[in-house]
Amino acid sequence: MTAAIAAAERGLDAVLLEPSEKLGRKLRITGKGRCNLTNNCDVRAFMENVPTNGKFLYSAVTAFPPAAVMEWFEGLGVPLKTERGNRVFPVSDNANDVAEALVKRLKTLHVPHVRSRAKDIAVENGAVRAVVTDKGPISCRAAILCTGGLSYPATGSTGDGYALAAKLGHTVVPARASLVPLESPAAYCAALSGFAPRNVDVTLLEDGKAIYAERGEMLFAHFGVTGPLVLSASAHIRHWGERVYALAIDFKPALNPEKLDERILRDFEKFHNRDIANGLDELLPKSLIPVMLALADIPGDTKVHSVTREQRRRLLEVIKAFPVPLSGPRPVAEAIVTGGGVDTREVDPRTMGSKLVKGLYFAGEVLDVDGYTGGFNLQIAWSTGRKAGLAAGEDIE
Repeated sequence: MTAAIAAAERGLDAVLLEPSEKLGRKLRITGKGRCNLTNNCDVRAFMENVPTNGKFLYSAVTAFPPAAVMEWFEGLGVPLKTERGNRVFPVSDNANDVAEALVKRLKTLHVPHVRSRAKDIAVENGAVRAVVTDKGPISCRAAILCTGGLSYPATGSTGDGYALAAKLGHTVVPARASLVPLESPAAYCAALSGFAPRNVDVTLLEDGKAIYAERGEMLFAHFGVTGPLVLSASAHIRHWGERVYALAIDFKPALNPEKLDERILRDFEKFHNRDIANGLDELLPKSLIPVMLALADIPGDTKVHSVTREQRRRLLEVIKAFPVPLSGPRPVAEAIVTGGGVDTREVDPRTMGSKLVKGLYFAGEVLDVDGYTGGFNLQIAWSTGRKAGLAAGEDIE
């Protein structure tokens, strides 16, 4: 939609090819239906939140940065607000308002929505000549692939763009789940299902070495773990099956080990005649206590006054580095974003144009780019879509 709007605003005859009756189906469910449409940060901070091929996006994001995106949507009649973590949402908390603003702009520009699926892109003498649909060919001098990835296939992200690009000679980095919940073999994750700790530090370990760490919130689930911190951590996992991955959760990041030990000793003094299972209520959430004690190998009926120094040390270690072994990602259909896609080395970052086929352009998740959770992936969509729409056909004589 963004690409079509940009092309139409240049005075080009743009056609939006989309088999779904309702445009922006995936957009309408983002942010749990609220649509975290960008992150209110500068370009430098944005780049720090794109772990895959961020440099490729520099030109597009500089040309249409978060501030410009916010101004654009407010100009389209969508008042915005900035929340924790600089996440930007519509004031209405309704993702439909964002999608409908784009639909309205398309209608104003008289961009037709053709309900058909692209089957092929016809190329002649190395240049785009038509898009072949299941209802016949549409002659054109430029085509922009904005087909998304593989996540949420019910919304139309079925991987069609990868096949079209590959058929035209482009290298496609194998798709993988990025920003995806993670499965754990640990039974205690299921026991903690629904528990959503906040202000915790999560560290991702690869073969025992820390490769990512962040503070925020997460959620335990019947299959393992999810939530913002886990989704962002998942973007760094590239070698499932080859390396061992685990999370370490610090439930008391504001306290160093010495301060935490002092706090535990104060609580032990206060509840010295209680069973340990009932002596940590002021320090830890109730549902977490039996799991912590089991991991620290402390029987729940141990009297607080009889807890040994060694047991207290083990408890402290579990609180500061709660282990969550990982066995794999949830299915790619559950991923917020699909990693992989068209190799960015074969795309001109100044135009989003193919280096292999004249008149072919790419935008959004079909490219091998992905950011963390927090509005960064939709910002990529707006920036690359606008860049492609403004560039499409510029090199056509």
